[in-house]
Amino acid sequence: MPVTQARRGLLYGAAAYLLWGLFPLYWPLLKPAGAAEILSHRIAWSLLTMAIVLIGTRRVPQFRAVLADRRVRRLLTVAAVVVAMNWGTYIWGVNHHRVVETSLGYFINPLVTVLLGVVVLGERLRPLQWTAIGIAATAVVGLAVEYGRPPWVALILAFSFGTYGFAKKQAGVEAVESLTFETLVLAPVAVAYLIWIGTRGESHFLGHGTGHAFLLVLTGVVTAVPLLFFGAAAIRVPMTSLGLLQYLAPVIQFLLGVTVLDETMSTMRWVGFALVWVALVVFTVDAIRHHRFSDVTQVTIASS
Repeated sequence: MPVTQARRGLLYGAAAYLLWGLFPLYWPLLKPAGAAEILSHRIAWSLLTMAIVLIGTRRVPQFRAVLADRRVRRLLTVAAVVVAMNWGTYIWGVNHHRVVETSLGYFINPLVTVLLGVVVLGERLRPLQWTAIGIAATAVVGLAVEYGRPPWVALILAFSFGTYGFAKKQAGVEAVESLTFETLVLAPVAVAYLIWIGTRGESHFLGHGTGHAFLLVLTGVVTAVPLLFFGAAAIRVPMTSLGLLQYLAPVIQFLLGVTVLDETMSTMRWVGFALVWVALVVFTVDAIRHHRFSDVTQVTIASS
């Protein structure tokens, strides 16, 4: 892959994770709408946004090619289902004052990505990777004891988004076509739900002022922009590089949760998060060493 493409992919990925890191400041603005209603608005308005983008960028022929490829359709359908799970869980977590726990999900996400490589692709873990996963697992168990329950929000976020990234990588479809297909798959359910709560008088779309309605409509743009960046990055950089970029969003979320949103951190929670960060340091050091070794090996082979 050309160097310029790789650098562009890194910039796309950094932009995506920066925007995701700031999401905890946006979703509370949509209250009193609940997580299911916000999720449905995200999907419906994202489809409209992506339809405009698809037509405006003249990529309709490429989208038709996606529709004609059965394998790609299956992969992107999986991506659509797991990203809907991820969105809904994240909105619920943020609006129920669990921003710190949502950040935990994205901290352990890179390790989940590695595990997916083992389970799905049959890859072998190196010793330091096993060490990192073991430390992170210990942290999750400790946090489960502290919370009095497994950190379900964090675990669902980590595994759903790890699966989403993996499916997108395997599909190898450009961001515009991919996200358009994903929202098209989800839209019928989302729109049906919005109509249903509207007929029951439980919709919050029009009853809280023009500003609130505009913020709900804006969820399409807010959702589409970082996912477009992510989709563009996923097909341009290796999964390991995406794993490194993933640290940016949870760092921002964690800092927002502890400072701006005043979520409490007990001693055990600090210990648990410290263990996760140690695991990520071990994982990162191993990844850097492995890539350096691979680069040296390739240079040696090329010069021989």
